[in-house]
Amino acid sequence: MAGKTPWFDDSSDTPLIAEYARKLDSFLGAISDQVVETHELEEQEKRLVTLMKEVEPLLSPEAHEKVTRLLCEVTAYDLMHALHMAGRARPKTQFRG
Repeated sequence: MAGKTPWFDDSSDTPLIAEYARKLDSFLGAISDQVVETHELEEQEKRLVTLMKEVEPLLSPEAHEKVTRLLCEVTAYDLMHALHMAGRARPKTQFRG
């Protein structure tokens, strides 16, 4: 059996998944022009759905529930991170005209 791709950095316990995602050819291609087009987002969704359909039947009911929660937590984190970054990018002052 091949070794597992680690989910965490051994020394810092930092998750490595985002680092792996940033190296995916599909991600690099989508952001190469610094704009994520609708078709690129749709293609990513198709890849995600395909992988989910491949993995789901391999899981025991207990593992399925844990992976479902993991996917939900990762999605919540990604949404929160995007909103946090968008908030930081906003100007600190408002135009009062």
